[in-house]
Amino acid sequence: MAARTANANLQPAPSLDRAARSTVSVASAVPDSATAVGVPVAASGKVPVAVGVDRRRLKGWGFDGSVGSTFVVPAADGRLHVAGGVGDPTKLDAAAIRHAAAAFARAAAGHDQLAVHLDDVSAVPTDVAAQAAVEGILLARYRYDSLRSSPGGKRVRRLTLVVGDDDVASARAGARRGQAFATATMLSRDLANAPHNYMSASRIAEIAVELGRERGFAVEVFDEKALASMGIAGLLGVNAGSAEPPRMTVLRYEPEQPTGRLAMVGKGIMYDSGGIALKPADLVHAAMKNDMSGAGAILAAFAQLAELGCTTAVTGYLMCTDSMPSGTAMALGDVITIRGGTTVEVLNTDAEGRLVMADALVLAVEAGNDAIVDIATLTGATQRAFGRDIASVFGNDDGLVAQVKAAAAQTDERVWPMPLHRPYRSMLSSGVADMSNMAYGDGGAITAALFLAEFVGEVPWAHVDIAGTAQADRDSSWTTAGCTGFGARLLLELAINFTRPGAQEATQ
Repeated sequence: MAARTANANLQPAPSLDRAARSTVSVASAVPDSATAVGVPVAASGKVPVAVGVDRRRLKGWGFDGSVGSTFVVPAADGRLHVAGGVGDPTKLDAAAIRHAAAAFARAAAGHDQLAVHLDDVSAVPTDVAAQAAVEGILLARYRYDSLRSSPGGKRVRRLTLVVGDDDVASARAGARRGQAFATATMLSRDLANAPHNYMSASRIAEIAVELGRERGFAVEVFDEKALASMGIAGLLGVNAGSAEPPRMTVLRYEPEQPTGRLAMVGKGIMYDSGGIALKPADLVHAAMKNDMSGAGAILAAFAQLAELGCTTAVTGYLMCTDSMPSGTAMALGDVITIRGGTTVEVLNTDAEGRLVMADALVLAVEAGNDAIVDIATLTGATQRAFGRDIASVFGNDDGLVAQVKAAAAQTDERVWPMPLHRPYRSMLSSGVADMSNMAYGDGGAITAALFLAEFVGEVPWAHVDIAGTAQADRDSSWTTAGCTGFGARLLLELAINFTRPGAQEATQ
C-alpha cells in the first residue's frame, strides 16, 4: 500500500516562536506607543486611578467587575481604556487575572500595541500576576492562520506590563515565564489544529527533531522495522490499516544532577477514523485530527523545559499513527501481544489509544522512572461526565495525583480526580486472551484507566484524559475555538515542580 502524498510544500512550520514574536516589556508607566490600556478592576473597593472614572459611573454603565467582564472607558488621550473585571477582591488569584487579561485582549482586538496595569493587584505576587497576564493576552489572541490566505486576527506586537518601580524585576521574571508557557500552548494548538494531510506521524517526528536541536533535548525516532523488533505491537496493530507508517518518537531532556525522573506518554493518533469500527460521518469524525493532542502537548512542553531551567529529567514517548480501515486493518476479535507479553483481545478498534500507549508504558517502567504520567484524548465517557472544561485524572499513587492537581490549579487547566475502581477490572476479561481492550457498558473512563494500569505495575502513575478539553466550540477567555492545546502548560508546570512520589514523606 503506497503512502499518502502529504502537502510537503505547504507544511505549516512549528510556531515555536509565535509568542516570542510579541515583544513583552515591563515599565513603571504606560508607553506612548500603547494604543489600548487594560486596567484590572475588582467587584468592590477602590477603582484604580488609571480607569479614569469612579465606581458609581461604572455601575451606571453596567460594569460590575465580575471576572471576565469588560467596559471600554472613553479617554481624553485617544487611547482605548478597558476596565477588566477580576471579581471578589478577597479571592483574587492568578486565574482571575488571566481571565481579565484575556477579556482585555479581546475587547482591544483591533489593537496590537497593548499595555496592562498590574500595579493595583498586590494581593497576588507580582511575578505570578505578570505571568498570568501575559498568558491570558497572548493565548486569547491565538489564531491558527497557517493555511489562510490572510490572517484571521491581529496578533499582539508589543505588550507592556505597568508595575511599581520596586516590582520591575519580579514582573520581568514572571513575564518571561508567561511567554514560555504561552508558547507551549500555542505550539500544542498548532500541532493539533494542523489538518491530517499536513500532520502525519512522520511529520511530527521531523518537527520533534527540529525542536530538539533548537531547544536542548534529545530525540530518537523509531520506524516500523524498529518497532517490530522491539515488540511494540499496540502501535503496529493500530497502524495496520493505514497507508502512512507509524512512528514512536522518544524525547529525552537530561539536566545536570537531575532531581527526579519523570516519564510522559502521549497518545498520538494523527487521525482516528475508528478503524474497522468506523466512526459516523459527522462533525465529531471531522475533528479527529485532534486525537494526537496528548502527544502534541508533551512535545510542546519539552520545547520549554530548558528555557525554564527544569531540574527534572524527563522522557517523552509520542506514540503516533493513523487509525484507518482497509483490507489490512486490525479486525474486531484479533489478539495482539503488547511488549512484555500481555495478550489483548481487540473488541473495538475504536478503543485504539490505550493500545498505542500500553507499549510505551511498559518502556517507561523498564527505564526505571520515578513516575509516569500519560495524557490522551481517550474516552467519550470523560467528555460526557465533565464537558469541555475539565479533564479527568486517575492514578495509583495519591502523591503523584496531588502533583498533577497542583499543576492543573496553577495553570487553570482543570482536572478532577476519578476512582481507579479495581473491581471493574473484571469487565476487561477475555475468553481468549489476558484481557480485552474494551468493556461495554457504564464506567468507560474507569475501565480505560484500568486497562492502562495493567502496564505500569507498582510504578507511581497518573492518567489524564483530555477527551473533552482538547477541543473548544467557541472562543472563551484565553481558550480559542478549535484545538485548545490543553495539557501543555499543565505538563510543563508538573515537570518543573516534580518531586519523587514518597520523597516528601521520607524527609518528615
